[in-house]
Amino acid sequence: MFPIIFQIGPLTVYSYGLLLALAVMVCGFLLSRDIQGTEFSMDTFLDMIFWVVLGGILGARIFFVILNFPYFLDNPVEILMVHHGGLAWQGSLIAGTIVGIIFVRMKKWDPVRVLDLSAPYLALGQSIGRVGCFLNGCCYGKEASWGIYFPVHDARLHPTQLYSTIGLFFVFLFLRAYRAKARPGDVFVLYLVLASVLRFIVEFFRADHYAFFAGLSVFQWVCLGILAVAFSLRAWVIHRGPPKERG
Repeated sequence: MFPIIFQIGPLTVYSYGLLLALAVMVCGFLLSRDIQGTEFSMDTFLDMIFWVVLGGILGARIFFVILNFPYFLDNPVEILMVHHGGLAWQGSLIAGTIVGIIFVRMKKWDPVRVLDLSAPYLALGQSIGRVGCFLNGCCYGKEASWGIYFPVHDARLHPTQLYSTIGLFFVFLFLRAYRAKARPGDVFVLYLVLASVLRFIVEFFRADHYAFFAGLSVFQWVCLGILAVAFSLRAWVIHRGPPKERG
């Protein structure tokens, strides 16, 4: 596809990194507009976005390396070659959420409110990032006679990256519309559910993962785990009650 957008002397701009940067800028800008008029300081919120994104990228890479440890054990230099692809959404979600919760607790913000505000843009950021995967040729699908030709694989493949892009964009639109009437915690939980179900389905069309157990890939099993966490989180939010009812 187009793993390199352009080169100027020693400067190389990779499509994967460019789309990740674009995702951060677009989502950060839209989220900053949403928090205007709220109790949150824009500068402090942008600081949180920086640390969450950094933690998410590191977590996504570490999780991917762990899941593909035999390959990286033989090719340790590839651990640093993030532009070749290899960021696991589940690792990003786990690490980014942990970093975000730590930051929120330090600022004494309501974590549920912050998660609900951020959830639609997590989906949008993933949607934009998957375009980078498409241009890079990673996260590729199985062969299909009607599929898109990927020169790097010399085959017509399911454009699983675009399946994810389109699906996550609709998740973003739905969460944005639903947020106004949702109960506290519902938006983030719904993001976890919809993003996990989408990834679980798309995984059946991907060719870069193998069955781990019971015909499912390790990523599908992680998605099932995230679904369990989502329902547990919803039960906790209901038990926790609205902020004004907590002592």
